Order: sequence, then C-alpha cells, then structure tokens
Amino acid sequence: MARAIVETAALGPRDLAVEIGPGHGILTFRLAAIAGRVFALEVDPSLVKTLVPRAAGMPNLDLRHADALRFDFHGLRPPERDGHVVLVANLPYAISKPLLLRLFEARQTIHRMVVMLQREVAERLTAAPGGKAYGLLSVAAQLWADLTPCFTVPATAFSPPPKVESAVIRIVFRQAPKVPLPDEAAFFKIVKAAFGQRRKNLVNALWGGLGLTVPAVRSLLEAAGIDPSRRGESLSLEDFARLSHFFLRTLNSGC
Repeated sequence: MARAIVETAALGPRDLAVEIGPGHGILTFRLAAIAGRVFALEVDPSLVKTLVPRAAGMPNLDLRHADALRFDFHGLRPPERDGHVVLVANLPYAISKPLLLRLFEARQTIHRMVVMLQREVAERLTAAPGGKAYGLLSVAAQLWADLTPCFTVPATAFSPPPKVESAVIRIVFRQAPKVPLPDEAAFFKIVKAAFGQRRKNLVNALWGGLGLTVPAVRSLLEAAGIDPSRRGESLSLEDFARLSHFFLRTLNSGC
C-alpha cells in the first residue's frame, strides 16, 4: 500500500515531498529515497522522538514537531526551480475536512497531493451535485483541482483494523478556477449559505446566510435563472458562480 501511494505521487529529485503525520515512518523513508527533499510534520512528540534517530542518516529529510492545522504551508519551496511541492500523506481522519480546506488555501504553493482519506470523505470530494455527499468540501475541491480516485484500501490493511474503509485520491491543483469567479469571497459566502441548512430550499437558506430580505433573494435567484424551490445540493459550480455574480450586483446596487 505504501509503495502504491508513493508511486502514484510520481516524485523526482527536483521535488519537495510534504508529509503530514509520518507516524512510524512507513511512507516517510520511501519518500526520502526518491524525492529531492522531504518535509514531515508530526504533532505527537513521542513519535518525533522515535523517528529522529532513524532520520539521522537522511540529510534530505526534515522532520518537524508541528501541528498541520496551524502550519504555514505557503513558505515551502522545492529544492529545484523546476520542481514541485507534492503533499503525500495518510491524513488524520479526525481532522481531514478542516485540514483539506487549509491545504486548498495553499494551492499556489502545493502543486498536487496524493492522500489517503476515510472513503466517505474521498467520495465527498468527488461527489456530483444532487447527492447527499455533495457539499462545501466538494465545491471547494472541484473548483480548484482536478481529482482522480486511485484505489480503495480495506480496513484489513491496517492493524488494528479501523471501522471504516479508506481511499487514496490524487488532487492536482489548477492555476485558475474551473469556472470564472467575479469574487472568491462572495462565491463561498453563497456556497456556505446554501449548504448551511440543507433541508431548506434556496430562498430560506440564502436569506439568513446572506443577510438579504426574502424579496431580494427571490430577485437574485430570478436574475441567475435558478428556481427558488431548489436546494443547495442541486447547484453546480456554474450555478454558484452565476449566483455570486448577481449577488455582487445586488450588494453594489445597495439593495
């Protein structure tokens, strides 16, 4: 499994491999054998203490005691100008969603990621509009990246086996969003409001989340050509982008 993940990452001597949660080093030392540099973040001090002696003979391995949820990924650079920053990790399941959103924010620095996640989270990343799995995480991922499910990992591959299956997914960040955005903040304000109350139709979900009156929300949806009775999970990236365009118009008009 570790070999398959490393092979999927397609690393070379010009690349910086970033690992979150190296644990006992199962991936770490495989990465160090092929990447130009490896930067590994481990939050557990006892695991850092165990790994440090093993890393002593690997000058290209930089092991840090740090919390990935607080670490600034924007400062990372590959060892060569034509190399890439590639994140390769078995992400901690308990914090995978906030961690992924944080990594998406560092997309100008990170070229691609190969990550193992709880299968349910991997399915949410690639989910299409209309299903229960589709939500904020789906929109954020699909807006800024091309996603490829690679393979599933049964619980029996671990000891002790967890209660869930896992999946490995490849995420390659785009230089521009998949749909034109007039304003990213406005786009995600709409997305968060639409998914904030999933059981409600768009009128009821958006008027509270956007701070607009019900008539203003109806006018906004009408201008965007979207049926007010629809729910947030039915909207595509294009729908959200169109809504954000007319939302900005509404704000600028003072309505």
